[in-house]
Amino acid sequence: MTKKTQRFGLLAPSSNSTQEPEFVRVLPSNVALHCARLSLRTIDPESTVRIVAELDCEVGKLADVAVDAIVLSATAPSTRMGKGYDQELCRRIEQVSGKPATTAATAMMQAFDVLGVKKIALAAPWAAQTNETVAAFIQDSGVQVVSQHAMGIVSNLEVGLLDSQTAYALGRQADRDDADAIFLACGNWMTMDIVEQLERDTGKPVLTTNGCAIWAMLNILGGLE
Repeated sequence: MTKKTQRFGLLAPSSNSTQEPEFVRVLPSNVALHCARLSLRTIDPESTVRIVAELDCEVGKLADVAVDAIVLSATAPSTRMGKGYDQELCRRIEQVSGKPATTAATAMMQAFDVLGVKKIALAAPWAAQTNETVAAFIQDSGVQVVSQHAMGIVSNLEVGLLDSQTAYALGRQADRDDADAIFLACGNWMTMDIVEQLERDTGKPVLTTNGCAIWAMLNILGGLE
C-alpha cells in the first residue's frame, strides 16, 4: 500500500452522496481523503446560507486530523452571497484550521482563468433560482454566462441519485456556439463518467464542480507523486 503523505480535507453537504466516491476514484495514491459534513438537505436560498453556520465546528474537526488543505466543495453555498463571498469563506476556514483553503466557487473561477474562458454555458440539476444566483456570481466575477439550464430539483439527496447521463444531456442542451466551455455545476451531481464524451461531442472544455475542486486542491497540496 502506498504511504499517504498528504491529507485532503473535504467539507461536504450532509446529503451529498457523490463527492467521496468521485474524489477517491481520482486522487493520487499518496493522498488521503478526510471528510466533514455541513447540514444541508435541500438546495434552496435559506439552506445554502444556513449551511455555513456549522463551518467553524466542522473545520475544527478536520484540523484535528491535521489535513494539509481544505475545500468547501459546494457551488451554491460558496456563491450564495455574491462576488467575494467565496474569499470570505476561505478566510474563515484558514483562520480556524491554520491551513490553506479553497471553495468550489474559487476553484471554478481559477479554472476559467487558466483556460482563458470568457463565456460559459451553465447546466445544473437544481432550481432555476439557484442557477441564477450562481450565474450572477460568475458574471460579476468577469465571465459571461451565455446560456443556463436547470433541472429544477430541490432535494439534494435526489440529485445524488441522478444518472450521469442527465449531466450529459443537460450539458448538450445548454451548449451554445459562442460558449468557450460548459460548466456542470453541483458537487452532488454525478458527472465524472460523461465529461470526456461531452468534450468530444461539443469540441470544448467541460468543467464540473468536483473536477475543479480536486484540481485546485491538488495545486495547493503540491509535491504529489
